[in-house]
Amino acid sequence: MKIFIVVVFYLLLFDSIVVNILEWSGSEWYIKHFRIFSRYFPITKGWATWYLILTFWIGFLIFYLQ
Repeated sequence: MKIFIVVVFYLLLFDSIVVNILEWSGSEWYIKHFRIFSRYFPITKGWATWYLILTFWIGFLIFYLQ
């Protein structure tokens, strides 16, 4: 079970880093290549940053409070 939790955390961490790279480097590529998807799931800097902070908090809870 512990390995599953660690794998899920690293997947979330990878995803949050990719989202932040896409947003902070310019979201034009995302909008251009995923037009329909970007209408329903827009990437914003606030959401992307909050997602990264929450992922780090989850990592802190997993690794340091066990």
